[in-house]
Amino acid sequence: MKLTGSYKIPTDKQSVWEALNNPEILEKCIPGCEEFKKNSDTSFTATATNKIGPFNASFTGDVELQDLNPPHSYKLVGQGNSPVGFASGEAKVTLTEDAGHTVLTYDVEANVGGKIAQVGSRLIDMTAKKMADIFFGKFSETISPQSQTSQSTTKTSVEKKVFNKKLIYAFATLVSVGLILLAFF
Repeated sequence: MKLTGSYKIPTDKQSVWEALNNPEILEKCIPGCEEFKKNSDTSFTATATNKIGPFNASFTGDVELQDLNPPHSYKLVGQGNSPVGFASGEAKVTLTEDAGHTVLTYDVEANVGGKIAQVGSRLIDMTAKKMADIFFGKFSETISPQSQTSQSTTKTSVEKKVFNKKLIYAFATLVSVGLILLAFF
């Protein structure tokens, strides 16, 4: 299975690069993500539950970053397992700047097997595209300067409320193209 795509993210390339390597941001953005753990500077493990066709399964995947060229590109190599199937593959992620925005382009080659492969490549492709759209929508929203300004304003008003009412609020920013796809496929 081959998947390609690109997304325009309204922030600079360095910020996108840093966010793509931040497990908290990725955990928040990956659909159905239950855990996203950084094992080393180049190795991650993710667990997520999603519905693919008639299957609702929890996937656990390991992803390794290779061919790092910060903040321009890297390759993700990964494999994932679930009671309904398995997947392995790699994704090439490239970042380019375009008028103050970053264009993230990904090319994924994945192999899917087990029961999940029986739903057909068309359904798997549609599900992967939908999950990528959800991921990049959340990712862009999370790291865009407008979002950070609004989060800062929200944080200031929350701090005032906490101070005035003496209540404790937990405020955390949890949160990556081939990464999401490899985590699930």
